[in-house]
Amino acid sequence: MASSGEDTSNDDDMPPAAAAMAVGAHLLGFSDEILLHILSHVPSTDLVLNVRRTCRKLAVLCLDKSLTHTVLLQKDYEASEDKVKQLVKEIGREIQQLNMAGCYWLSGATIEHVARCRSLVKVNLSGCHLTSLRLSKMLSALQHLRSLAIDVSPGFDAGQLSGECKATLSRVRELKQTLYTPSYGVVPCCTSLEKLLLYFEILDRTREGAILSGQLMVGQSNVPHYQNLRVFYARLAPGYINQEVVRLYLAVLSDRTPENLHAFLISVPGSFAESGATKNLLDSMARNVALDALQLPKSWLNGSSLLQHMKFNNPFYFSFSRCTLSGGHLIQRVINGGKELCSLASLNLSGCVHCLSPDSLLRKAEDDIDSGILETLVASCRNLRHLNLSAAHHHSSEGPGRHLCQLLARLRHLRSLSLPVCSVADSAPRADRAPAQPAMHAVPRGFGKKVRIGVQSCPSPFSGQAGPQPSSVFWSLLKNVPFLERLELIGSNFSSAMPRNEPAIRNSLPPCSRAQNVGDSEVAAIGQLAFLRHLTLAQLPSILTGSGLVSIGLQCQQLQSLSLANLGMMGKVVYMSALSDMLKHCKRLKDLRLEQPYFSANAQFFQALSQCSALQRLCLVSRSGTLQPEAVLAFMARCLHVVVCHMFTGESLATCKSLQQSLLRSFQAERPALNVVIFPLLHEGLTNVIRDVPMVHLDEITLFKSRVAEEPPNLWW
Repeated sequence: MASSGEDTSNDDDMPPAAAAMAVGAHLLGFSDEILLHILSHVPSTDLVLNVRRTCRKLAVLCLDKSLTHTVLLQKDYEASEDKVKQLVKEIGREIQQLNMAGCYWLSGATIEHVARCRSLVKVNLSGCHLTSLRLSKMLSALQHLRSLAIDVSPGFDAGQLSGECKATLSRVRELKQTLYTPSYGVVPCCTSLEKLLLYFEILDRTREGAILSGQLMVGQSNVPHYQNLRVFYARLAPGYINQEVVRLYLAVLSDRTPENLHAFLISVPGSFAESGATKNLLDSMARNVALDALQLPKSWLNGSSLLQHMKFNNPFYFSFSRCTLSGGHLIQRVINGGKELCSLASLNLSGCVHCLSPDSLLRKAEDDIDSGILETLVASCRNLRHLNLSAAHHHSSEGPGRHLCQLLARLRHLRSLSLPVCSVADSAPRADRAPAQPAMHAVPRGFGKKVRIGVQSCPSPFSGQAGPQPSSVFWSLLKNVPFLERLELIGSNFSSAMPRNEPAIRNSLPPCSRAQNVGDSEVAAIGQLAFLRHLTLAQLPSILTGSGLVSIGLQCQQLQSLSLANLGMMGKVVYMSALSDMLKHCKRLKDLRLEQPYFSANAQFFQALSQCSALQRLCLVSRSGTLQPEAVLAFMARCLHVVVCHMFTGESLATCKSLQQSLLRSFQAERPALNVVIFPLLHEGLTNVIRDVPMVHLDEITLFKSRVAEEPPNLWW
């Protein structure tokens, strides 16, 4: 019985209308500051077109300058043509920063309405449909513009830009330009550039099979103006044409290096040979500038004394991805023998197989790391927030405090971390681990050994079914970096079946032998990370049941993106039951990528996935995998926010096409951003299909890659 002073009212007994009024009354009782903070998390289209019309108080607050100053339409997949036009009509004059990156579903006519936002200072139109004429008309009206992001597609003609457009471009200080055709784009018009970001996505051949050449740019009027440049960044997709075109951009830099240059970054897959112009550029940089951020192609650094002559001011980003940089060179040339680098926030050593060893010439892949080198690195760069050590074999030797995980545990400021699977294994074999099966990556043949009912056939991944082993070094590492938001555990020998601009890979390398000591209990340890938002697990051969995934689903309630690839035996999906249980708890999951041979996308899987109510993007890659069309259709009908459905399996071309057409016919009208690709993984036409995927999805979910320290933090927007 309740005491006389206790409130015995029960909201459950209230009528729905009364309950709604009570909630509204409580909400409006908050201060304006709190309400503005709450409203800042509401999509701009919903805020202006819906919430504003609920009551007088919210009508005023929704038009507060703090909410209309910056409008983010990126990944607002429900922003239809009409909604965007109405939004611009109502608050266009107030918008100063507008992000429409990746709004591929909006027509050029709708994008043109941006011209009404006369106060714009910063606009991101990457991934939007724009012709030269539309761009010219739009920029002619934006006289206050200082920051611009656009795509340069085939057919772009700088000669169609008006004088007013060029005048606007002459005042632009920050430019992000994605190139799909050999061109200087609008760079020659931007005479006041301080930050230039270039993304080269040019394919070597046209759809008709014609070979492209950078010589198409020869004779184009004007050249880039770099005299005020502070940041130069270039990221190249695979292909010789991208290298050919970027050389034309760099040729101007080699003539005269900007005095204020403090960040120089070039990201190139594979090799990129030095030329006379690039050597002159690097020599000039070594003499005349002090950098804060550096990334160079591996062929420019390997065997070079360049780092010894480079000067650094207060570096915040280094990337030596895929370089043969030894630990000795890393300590002596980059951090000056242990000098404090408190300013360094991001370090990418992905694929640097020798970076934790004193000598790169004598080390073998299976050799242990030099813990002294890592200890010096950790002590010098104690404020690191992003660290990538993936794509290498970093094996720790025995001894107290010498394990890689124990040393990394001192980096308390880490927010993102990428490690090879073998690096988190205990130095000595674990007593609770079943003996490794040498043929774990092969398809099992014949009949398995009979199992006695009631007898445990393999050790439990939990200690008494209560949680992960507290004694493991990996468990201890994660306990000491509780604010980690992104974690990647990727096998040293892992390669995705879907490489960029190439046919699917049919065979994969076996995992590192030490990775056999990393299994369900280590995965369960990830459940400690309450703030985890992004998780990647790839090539963990000793996953026996996947029970650790359930721990993650239960405890990592902030998880928004999940990527799983090649877990357990390659010929059998051992974690399907655990994955289904995990997905029931992932209420905030937006992106799911699964890459697993022989995966059966059946009704059970899609039933579990349907409980991820926030899911927006799904990608499934499965060699010899199967799917049930009826289950896919039922899933899409239940999950109303899913706009990306990519499935590459072993099904026939006819089955894939039929399902794709059914999905588009059923859901495209109500989901304007819907992007569906269903196609056989090993079909020869896959590369042509992939080229039609919007870049925002291709780069973020369709293709597998490590994202930790991939770019400097806050490089753009």
